Amino acid sequence: MADQKSQFLGHMECSECNSSDAVAVYEEGPAKCFACDHVHPNPNDPSKITKKPTPSKGTSKLTLFDVSNFSVRGFKERNLPKDITDFFDVKVGVDGNNNIIQHYYPYGVEETVGYKVREVATKDFWAVGTIEGLFGQQKFNGGKRLVITEGELDAMSVAYAYYQRYQKIYPVVSLPSATGIKHLLKQRDWVRGFDEVVLMLDNDEAGNKALAEACKVVGVDKVKIAKLPKKDPNQTLLEHGHKTILESIWDAQPWSPSGILQGEQLWDKFLDRKNIESIALPDCLRGINELTKGIRFGEVDLFTSGTGSGKSTLIKEIILHLAETTEDAVGIVSLEEDPGDTVQKLVQMVLQQNLTEVDVDEAEEREAFESIFSNGQVKMLDHQGSVSDDSLMDKIETLCLMGCKYIILDHLTIAVSETEVFDANAAVDKVMSDLLKNAKKHKVWMGVISHLRKTKQDSTSFEEGRMPSMDDIKGSGSVKQISFQIIAFSRNTVAESLTERNTIKIRVLKSRHTGKTGDAGGALYNHETCRLSFVDKNNEFELEPEL
Repeated sequence: MADQKSQFLGHMECSECNSSDAVAVYEEGPAKCFACDHVHPNPNDPSKITKKPTPSKGTSKLTLFDVSNFSVRGFKERNLPKDITDFFDVKVGVDGNNNIIQHYYPYGVEETVGYKVREVATKDFWAVGTIEGLFGQQKFNGGKRLVITEGELDAMSVAYAYYQRYQKIYPVVSLPSATGIKHLLKQRDWVRGFDEVVLMLDNDEAGNKALAEACKVVGVDKVKIAKLPKKDPNQTLLEHGHKTILESIWDAQPWSPSGILQGEQLWDKFLDRKNIESIALPDCLRGINELTKGIRFGEVDLFTSGTGSGKSTLIKEIILHLAETTEDAVGIVSLEEDPGDTVQKLVQMVLQQNLTEVDVDEAEEREAFESIFSNGQVKMLDHQGSVSDDSLMDKIETLCLMGCKYIILDHLTIAVSETEVFDANAAVDKVMSDLLKNAKKHKVWMGVISHLRKTKQDSTSFEEGRMPSMDDIKGSGSVKQISFQIIAFSRNTVAESLTERNTIKIRVLKSRHTGKTGDAGGALYNHETCRLSFVDKNNEFELEPEL
């Protein structure tokens, strides 16, 4: 055996197996043929030594016959015993110290026509002969299930898992690489001869790309997808054992083309919906909570009423409640109200003092301000009087990226008027669609305020307390369709009773989450505290007829 520190001189032919250059010659010690393992005790003819590195792509003179005479070894570091490598006829090349330096993976449909060679040290690949078919294909001919991996070591890992459980190796093959889909396509008829084809490709960018192409080649009627906890089957074998590989095969799911769900994918969607979190609105709106269970991320909710009916105050109650009861940021996009006005109203609500009627020390105002805004939890868009549609959506998405989980848009009518789309309904459709995309993409809640159509001359106006219906909402049908919940308000601003003038009646027109609609009580506005308090629908004011 050559000394480990002995200098490598080159290669020479082997008199035993007739390999042209498989004998590794060192300055000291015997020379060993990495093809047949024969040891040459005294290689004393330097003229026969070819001074070149271990065979590599473009330099090897190896033949199929040479490689077929190489020895078979197990791969201890991969947890693959010799029984497995021998089953697949995987050969190895060794150096003078008997260390494995190359793997030779046989390829061919009916017989071996080439070897894919893997350099162990560098992980480079080259070939002897022609690479045809799939690795392992010669060993199997039809059956119930075929597993396809992305690498030869991975295929042998699956085979080992089978052998550990059943003392038998069931059909498993490998693509030559993640880009080897053309080989799969050529063998499509052979692959589809199995009842079921499980793809177990690498969990990386290349593997995921190959997966989509491989699924199309195999066909939706045959193919299933196996999910592994690690990058590939061999890594899974090393870290989780053979049982995890088998479980992933048993649990493989049918492939669905993009956008089409089936089987377990639908069950997962059911669980997602079942476990969705609902965030309660403030107590002054508890009637809404009773019917809708609150609000949810990924949804767009609409709030609508006549002018001066209390939408702004009600929305600010929601903003303060979210800021006080959650750690998530709230984004305010108020296209009608100046940011200074918004700040003043929120500050006086925290102070519970009407700043238009009562003088408050600035230090108290500052303290109230900081309780809302100092930590950046509440963010506000300064629209500066005008904002284009594209710019508005960009800014809304920026708020989402800044961590806002709740976005208030006040109001839809102005947002639509700023679009460059001249068709009014098309403009509404675009804005609502963009809002929904942002809500879904960033998993945020969107609260949108919308105005109403003008009432007919012979009907009660909204300012006189008429409760809006779905048909009163201004804009195209997409407003009603896209909105997950629609909350309507009414207030009789000209009523003789002060209590009635200050009472907001609330009705749920739509709730996709619960399906419940109807009157949801009301909220009484206190001019001194600038706050709303809950009004029970059965006790505090006369109800309008039920929907």
